[in-house]
Amino acid sequence: MERNQKEEVQALQDTLHVLGGKWRLPIINSICNGNHRFREIERSIPGITTRMLSRELKDMEMNMLIRRTENRDAEIPVKYESTPYCKSFGPVIEEMIKWGKLHRKEIIRKSKQ
Repeated sequence: MERNQKEEVQALQDTLHVLGGKWRLPIINSICNGNHRFREIERSIPGITTRMLSRELKDMEMNMLIRRTENRDAEIPVKYESTPYCKSFGPVIEEMIKWGKLHRKEIIRKSKQ
């Protein structure tokens, strides 16, 4: 395998490590759509458990995808926000959503034949 291919494979593996799994992209999408409270995020993602969301948020904070701020005097005492670093992935997520919609349509179309 030539050097460029190795770098590409490594880059894909790094991306999947940080953003992979069942919950990361839905959490990012939820936060980017204005859900900043833990319960708002949890309610916006069908099937996620409180424990899993807590674990994922901690890991995403460690990977600089989200920022957790605490201010007991604020209207929202604990707030989750996407970082500029996370937002840089936005166009990729949008393309993934588009592809997913097309894929679903294609599968449905093929199954009706």
